[in-house]
Amino acid sequence: MDLSNRIAELAAPAAREAGLELDGVTVSPAGKKTRVTVTVDLPETEIGSADLDAVATASRAIGAALDAANVPSTPYVLEISTPGTDRPLTERRHFLRARTRKVALALVDGTEVTARLTAVEDDVLVLDAPHGEERIQIADVAEGRIEVELKRLDQED
Repeated sequence: MDLSNRIAELAAPAAREAGLELDGVTVSPAGKKTRVTVTVDLPETEIGSADLDAVATASRAIGAALDAANVPSTPYVLEISTPGTDRPLTERRHFLRARTRKVALALVDGTEVTARLTAVEDDVLVLDAPHGEERIQIADVAEGRIEVELKRLDQED
Protein backbone atom coordinates (compact mmCIF):
# COMPACT_ATOMS: atom_id res chain seq x y z
CA MET A 1 0.00 0.00 0.00
CA ASP A 2 1.43 3.38 -0.92
CA LEU A 3 1.87 6.16 1.62
CA SER A 4 -1.06 8.31 0.38
CA ASN A 5 -3.48 5.40 0.70
CA ARG A 6 -2.21 4.51 4.18
CA ILE A 7 -2.60 8.13 5.31
CA ALA A 8 -6.12 8.25 3.83
CA GLU A 9 -6.99 5.04 5.69
CA LEU A 10 -5.89 6.64 8.98
CA ALA A 11 -7.28 10.14 8.30
CA ALA A 12 -10.80 9.22 7.15
CA PRO A 13 -12.10 8.01 10.55
CA ALA A 14 -10.47 10.96 12.32
CA ALA A 15 -12.13 13.40 9.91
CA ARG A 16 -15.51 11.68 10.33
CA GLU A 17 -15.26 12.10 14.12
CA ALA A 18 -15.09 15.86 13.50
CA GLY A 19 -18.17 15.71 11.25
CA LEU A 20 -16.15 15.99 8.05
CA GLU A 21 -15.29 13.68 5.16
CA LEU A 22 -11.89 12.98 3.69
CA ASP A 23 -11.70 14.55 0.23
CA GLY A 24 -8.12 13.73 -0.69
CA VAL A 25 -4.51 13.20 0.38
CA THR A 26 -1.39 14.54 -1.30
CA VAL A 27 2.13 13.62 -0.23
CA SER A 28 5.08 15.61 -1.56
CA PRO A 29 8.70 16.34 -0.60
CA ALA A 30 9.31 19.54 1.38
CA GLY A 31 13.06 19.86 1.88
CA LYS A 32 14.17 17.21 4.37
CA LYS A 33 10.57 16.61 5.42
CA THR A 34 7.47 15.25 3.78
CA ARG A 35 4.46 17.50 3.23
CA VAL A 36 1.19 15.70 3.91
CA THR A 37 -1.84 17.67 2.71
CA VAL A 38 -5.19 16.27 3.78
CA THR A 39 -8.27 17.86 2.26
CA VAL A 40 -11.52 17.55 4.21
CA ASP A 41 -15.03 18.73 3.45
CA LEU A 42 -18.55 18.58 4.80
CA PRO A 43 -20.49 15.41 3.97
CA GLU A 44 -22.13 15.57 0.54
CA THR A 45 -25.55 15.89 2.15
CA GLU A 46 -24.59 19.23 3.73
CA ILE A 47 -24.75 22.71 2.23
CA GLY A 48 -22.37 25.45 3.29
CA SER A 49 -18.75 25.59 4.31
CA ALA A 50 -16.76 23.54 6.78
CA ASP A 51 -16.60 25.23 10.17
CA LEU A 52 -13.09 26.25 11.26
CA ASP A 53 -13.59 24.55 14.63
CA ALA A 54 -14.42 21.27 12.87
CA VAL A 55 -11.34 21.62 10.65
CA ALA A 56 -9.17 22.27 13.73
CA THR A 57 -10.69 19.25 15.50
CA ALA A 58 -10.05 17.11 12.42
CA SER A 59 -6.48 18.41 12.21
CA ARG A 60 -5.70 17.38 15.80
CA ALA A 61 -7.35 13.97 15.36
CA ILE A 62 -5.63 13.26 12.04
CA GLY A 63 -2.24 14.31 13.43
CA ALA A 64 -2.74 12.06 16.47
CA ALA A 65 -3.77 9.11 14.25
CA LEU A 66 -0.72 9.53 12.01
CA ASP A 67 1.63 9.87 14.99
CA ALA A 68 0.17 6.81 16.74
CA ALA A 69 0.67 4.72 13.59
CA ASN A 70 4.10 6.30 12.88
CA VAL A 71 2.94 7.21 9.38
CA PRO A 72 4.86 8.67 7.70
CA SER A 73 7.92 7.24 9.47
CA THR A 74 10.04 10.30 8.61
CA PRO A 75 9.55 13.92 9.77
CA TYR A 76 6.53 15.52 8.10
CA VAL A 77 4.51 18.70 7.92
CA LEU A 78 0.75 18.16 8.14
CA GLU A 79 -1.57 20.57 6.36
CA ILE A 80 -5.34 20.26 6.64
CA SER A 81 -7.41 22.20 4.14
CA THR A 82 -10.82 22.39 2.50
CA PRO A 83 -11.31 22.18 -1.27
CA GLY A 84 -12.16 25.85 -1.80
CA THR A 85 -14.33 27.34 -4.49
CA ASP A 86 -11.74 26.88 -7.23
CA ARG A 87 -11.93 23.08 -7.08
CA PRO A 88 -13.16 21.67 -10.38
CA LEU A 89 -16.53 19.96 -10.14
CA THR A 90 -15.73 16.51 -11.51
CA GLU A 91 -17.66 14.03 -9.41
CA ARG A 92 -21.28 13.69 -8.30
CA ARG A 93 -20.30 14.45 -4.71
CA HIS A 94 -18.72 17.74 -5.83
CA PHE A 95 -21.98 18.78 -7.46
CA LEU A 96 -23.95 17.74 -4.36
CA ARG A 97 -21.75 20.02 -2.27
CA ALA A 98 -22.29 22.87 -4.78
CA ARG A 99 -26.09 22.92 -4.44
CA THR A 100 -27.47 26.49 -4.11
CA ARG A 101 -24.31 27.87 -5.78
CA LYS A 102 -24.02 29.41 -9.23
CA VAL A 103 -21.98 27.10 -11.46
CA ALA A 104 -20.34 27.45 -14.85
CA LEU A 105 -20.44 24.27 -16.91
CA ALA A 106 -18.61 23.49 -20.13
CA LEU A 107 -20.46 20.65 -21.79
CA VAL A 108 -18.96 17.92 -23.95
CA ASP A 109 -20.90 19.23 -26.98
CA GLY A 110 -19.01 22.56 -26.71
CA THR A 111 -21.83 24.63 -25.21
CA GLU A 112 -21.59 26.44 -21.91
CA VAL A 113 -24.18 26.97 -19.20
CA THR A 114 -24.04 29.28 -16.19
CA ALA A 115 -26.90 28.85 -13.74
CA ARG A 116 -27.75 28.11 -10.12
CA LEU A 117 -27.51 24.44 -9.18
CA THR A 118 -30.67 23.65 -7.23
CA ALA A 119 -30.49 19.86 -6.95
CA VAL A 120 -28.76 16.68 -8.02
CA GLU A 121 -31.19 13.88 -8.82
CA ASP A 122 -29.40 10.59 -9.45
CA ASP A 123 -26.85 11.65 -12.12
CA VAL A 124 -28.79 14.70 -13.32
CA LEU A 125 -28.01 18.31 -12.41
CA VAL A 126 -31.08 20.47 -11.92
CA LEU A 127 -30.31 24.10 -12.74
CA ASP A 128 -32.28 27.30 -12.30
CA ALA A 129 -31.29 28.92 -15.59
CA PRO A 130 -32.44 32.34 -16.87
CA HIS A 131 -34.88 30.61 -19.27
CA GLY A 132 -36.23 28.22 -16.61
CA GLU A 133 -35.29 24.85 -15.20
CA GLU A 134 -32.61 22.98 -17.11
CA ARG A 135 -31.54 19.38 -16.53
CA ILE A 136 -28.10 18.16 -17.53
CA GLN A 137 -26.56 14.72 -17.13
CA ILE A 138 -23.32 14.81 -15.12
CA ALA A 139 -21.74 12.68 -17.86
CA ASP A 140 -22.40 15.55 -20.31
CA VAL A 141 -20.25 17.97 -18.26
CA ALA A 142 -16.66 18.31 -19.52
CA GLU A 143 -15.73 20.87 -16.87
CA GLY A 144 -17.58 22.51 -14.00
CA ARG A 145 -16.66 25.33 -11.64
CA ILE A 146 -18.38 27.33 -8.91
CA GLU A 147 -18.91 30.96 -9.81
CA VAL A 148 -17.85 33.14 -6.90
CA GLU A 149 -20.63 35.54 -5.91
CA LEU A 150 -20.23 38.53 -3.68
CA LYS A 151 -23.91 38.37 -2.64
CA ARG A 152 -25.29 35.33 -0.90
CA LEU A 153 -28.37 33.61 -2.34
CA ASP A 154 -30.49 34.72 0.61
CA GLN A 155 -29.48 38.35 -0.02
CA GLU A 156 -30.57 38.49 -3.67
CA ASP A 157 -33.49 40.69 -4.66
